[in-house]
Amino acid sequence: MPRSLSNPTQAASTKPAPKEKDRDPVAAGRRDASFNRSAAYNYFLTDRFEAGVALRGTEVKSIREGKANLKDAYGLLKDGECFLLNAHIGPFSHGNAMNHDALRTRKLLLHGTEIRKLDALVRQKGFTLIPVRLYFKNGRVKCELAVAKGKQEWDKRETERKREADSETRAAIARSQRR
Repeated sequence: MPRSLSNPTQAASTKPAPKEKDRDPVAAGRRDASFNRSAAYNYFLTDRFEAGVALRGTEVKSIREGKANLKDAYGLLKDGECFLLNAHIGPFSHGNAMNHDALRTRKLLLHGTEIRKLDALVRQKGFTLIPVRLYFKNGRVKCELAVAKGKQEWDKRETERKREADSETRAAIARSQRR
């Protein structure tokens, strides 16, 4: 005879589903593993592309620990392939003698059509590839690349003036709403 769940004795004996443990926000993809703050200050960022990164196991673990730095990094297109240069990923804390080199060149994984688009954009005078951020997506490390053109000193001052004017405007609006 089949039992029904409406039986109070059976309902009391069923266990509630176990609560999932909270994962690290970086590993879960809710927070960037590394963000290149100087990119928006030093460059005009135009088109953005998402690329996978070919990494070793200790590199992935170091990125999860927050040991990645993209400040001086840049992208390079060579022979129909894309590479990430000067990206610093610190050594893994529990690594051994087989730990990775911190500044090694890493291959970026892109589709052929994306590489051809990037090649056409970068061939224009003054444009380069700059990594903007590293993050996890479905357990894999992704790199957001931006096609960038360098800013002159006066461009940087103008950007700073706009930022200050916007913050003053927001502060004035907030003051007027408090009254």
